[in-house]
Amino acid sequence: MSDSAASKKSTRFNKLQKKLRREVGRAIADFNMISEGDKVMVCLSGGKDSYTMLEILRNLQHSAPVNFELVAVNLDQKQPGFPEHILPEYLEKEGVAYHILEKDTYSIVKEKVPEGKTTCGLCSRLRRGSLYGFAEEIGATKIALGHHRDDIVETLFLNMFYGGKMKAMPPKLRSDDNRNIVIRPLAYCREKDIIEFSGFKDFPIIPCNLCGSQENLQRQVIKEMLQKWDREQPGRIENIFAAVQNIAPSQLADTRLFDFENLEDGQQRGGEQAHRLDVVNLFG
Repeated sequence: MSDSAASKKSTRFNKLQKKLRREVGRAIADFNMISEGDKVMVCLSGGKDSYTMLEILRNLQHSAPVNFELVAVNLDQKQPGFPEHILPEYLEKEGVAYHILEKDTYSIVKEKVPEGKTTCGLCSRLRRGSLYGFAEEIGATKIALGHHRDDIVETLFLNMFYGGKMKAMPPKLRSDDNRNIVIRPLAYCREKDIIEFSGFKDFPIIPCNLCGSQENLQRQVIKEMLQKWDREQPGRIENIFAAVQNIAPSQLADTRLFDFENLEDGQQRGGEQAHRLDVVNLFG
């Protein structure tokens, strides 16, 4: 590689890393993801997203206004042929504290899911249950997952198209069992930036082969639709994500979020200006 090409590559890498650091830092601040003294369990799958999340969080440790601890945790699901040496070797080389949790969820998934059916749903539930329980064992106060902005938007459309719900992935949540706080530090990051960053870092990627080749997964269909939109209408994905952060309950139709029944009495549960905005929209 010529000096000029190497310089351009270095400049691009630095620019990309700063962008990801800025976006992760903003997500952490906006949702108060990490506090003083937190022990953050970073769920490391061996994919590009979780590697990037760990790398950026490690970078932010040096400049963050609060002190926090990171511990990487990988769930070895006992898939045949899983290269179990890769993550320990990488983490030891990087000097990252880690645990390998061994749970044979692979056999359970293969036993319960008929051949040819999607395995991701059951697999993810078993994986979450194992990781959530382990977080308590090691005293983790936060569980960090590697979902990014594209995952959030894809989940929104999955739930609308196939589940009849206006629901996505929140950047921060309390688990169903009320015992863990889950954070998604990459919530503001685009997948294409993560792919490029991962290429620069040359992470030792471990592909997920549990499900085999399930080309017709609903999520894959949604992903291809959004990628097509992004090519044809740049900025559309950004607008969709902005909409997730800018909800107007009075302009939808969920009676649990807005008191349509009592509008005549001037009573509503949609914020101080919600009733006035309804009147403006209807008669303005």
